[in-house]
Formats: sequence, structure tokens, C-alpha cells
Amino acid sequence: MPTSLANIKNKLDDRIGEKLMVIAQAGRKKTTERHGILRETYPAVFVVDLDQNENSFERVSYSYTDILTKNIEVDFDE
Repeated sequence: MPTSLANIKNKLDDRIGEKLMVIAQAGRKKTTERHGILRETYPAVFVVDLDQNENSFERVSYSYTDILTKNIEVDFDE
């Protein structure tokens, strides 16, 4: 994974509109897995539209720092 926030944003900019899975740390030894589509990127955060069959809310945002510090992991469907 890229080692700077600018590199992370550039990588995500190239994949807007693609399906992805976000694995997030939800506490002590717990993770949550969410599926959706990368909708937009902003200078500090990116927005994921979630799959409505699995989630009760429409979208979620994460910061690029979350990826850098490994609080979340982003996997794109190939």
C-alpha cells in the first residue's frame, strides 16, 4: 500500500465507481466488513455508497489516514 496520504488519494481517485470491500477495526479483536462502491474522494476523506441489502445506512466516509495507520483495509473487486 502507498506510504503517503497523497499517494493513497491518487490510487483511490483512479478507482472511483468501482466495487470494494472495507474491513474496519470495530474494537478489541473485532472487525466489520462492508461492501459498496467508491463514490467520491475529497482532500481528506473518501465516500463509499454501501450495499443497501447489508447495511441500514446509505454511505460512510473514511479518512486516508485510516488506511495509512491500518485502521481500515480496502479491497477492490477484481
